[in-house]
Amino acid sequence: MQKPVLQQRPAYPIESVDNVLRLLQLLRDGGSIRLTEAARELETSPSTVHRLMAMLIYRGFAMQDDSRRYVAGPALGTRAIGAPWLHRLRREAQEPMEILSSQIDETLNLVVRVGVNIRFLNSVEATQILRIGDRTGTVIPAVGASTGKALLACEPRALLQKLYRSQTAELAGSALDDEQFDHLVRELAAVRALGYATSREETETGVGAIGTAVLSPEGKAVAGLSISVPMGRIETLFSPERIALLMHCRDEIAEIVATIHPSSERP
Repeated sequence: MQKPVLQQRPAYPIESVDNVLRLLQLLRDGGSIRLTEAARELETSPSTVHRLMAMLIYRGFAMQDDSRRYVAGPALGTRAIGAPWLHRLRREAQEPMEILSSQIDETLNLVVRVGVNIRFLNSVEATQILRIGDRTGTVIPAVGASTGKALLACEPRALLQKLYRSQTAELAGSALDDEQFDHLVRELAAVRALGYATSREETETGVGAIGTAVLSPEGKAVAGLSISVPMGRIETLFSPERIALLMHCRDEIAEIVATIHPSSERP
C-alpha cells in the first residue's frame, strides 16, 4: 500500500485560502456548523466567515439548511461524518492535549474513523525543531495508523470483514487478501491486550506513533488519541511514564465525550 505524502505547513501561508480550506474541513468532518461556531474555530470575525461561506455556497461547496446552519454542499464530494458534536470535542479536548504535549514535547493528534480511513480532527504540535507537524484535516488509511488500529480493535470481526473482505471493499480498492487480513486480525488482538497500538513508518516515512481509542460511556470507540514522533524517538514512547500520561489524557477526553456525545442526552 502506497504511503500518502503528508505535507508540512508552508513557510508563507495565505491566510484567506487557509481559512476557506479549514471551513471545508469543518463541513466535511462535522456535517454542519453555525456561523458563530465557524468564526470561533477560525479565530476570526463572523462577518469574514459569512463572506467566505457565501463564496462556498456560490460554488456549491456549502448550503444553508432551514435552521440556518451551514452544511456540506454537493460539490464537496467527500463523505461528511455528520456529527456536529465533534466541533465541541475538538475545542474541549484542546486543553488536555496541550498539557500532555507540553509535558513530553511531542505532537498530539485527535482523530475519528470514517469507514476504512481516519480523519485528523486536531493536532497540537511539539516545540522541538525536529517534530511532526500539524495533521489537522488529513485523511489516511486506518490500517497503518496507530489510532486507526486502536479504533479498529474495538470493532467486531464481522465489521472488519465488511470493511476489508467484502465485494464493496473490492470495488473501493480497500480489500485485503487472506494473508493481510489474518495479519490485521492478529495485530488487533495484540492491540486489545495492550490497550494501545503502534505505527512504525506505516503511514509516512520517518514517522512513528502510539495511539489509543477514546470510548463513549457505552464503550463505543468514538475517537482516537495519538502521540507522533520522528522515528529516531519512537522508543521513548514506550516508557511506563509516557504510556500512563497518554492514558490519562485519553481518560480526560473520555470524560468530555461523556458530557457531549449524543448518547449522553438519552434518558
